[in-house]
Amino acid sequence: MRQLKFILSGIVFGIILTKSEAVSWFRIQEMFRFDSFHMYGIIGSAIVIGIIGIQLIKRKNGLDIDKNPIQFDSKERSVTRYLAGGIIFGLGWAMTGACPGPMFSLLGQGFWSMIIVISGAVLGTFIYGVLRPKLPH
Repeated sequence: MRQLKFILSGIVFGIILTKSEAVSWFRIQEMFRFDSFHMYGIIGSAIVIGIIGIQLIKRKNGLDIDKNPIQFDSKERSVTRYLAGGIIFGLGWAMTGACPGPMFSLLGQGFWSMIIVISGAVLGTFIYGVLRPKLPH
């Protein structure tokens, strides 16, 4: 029963992504060409909502689903790792026209070529997991 909440949340998220046209290859192309503010508005509002949500969790001592306190670990500040990761993520996004959330929404809409993209994302995550101890963090 607990997993049903997550499945329903995922379905609602997919509907929102589809209705807001965030999964549209055309909208993503517009963003990378700086032709439209549409995607920047979606991403910007998500960042603002995330900042507000995290601040509320920190100030109100938020609990997770198992009633454990939510903890935020400090990360080392490093320009190189964020720059490299952002470039790799952005290139993948630009080449496929989809970031991780929309990949599954597009597959659900019947774009079967997304199986290749999802397989590549899973393979890339696996390779990162194998190489992670050898990478500078």
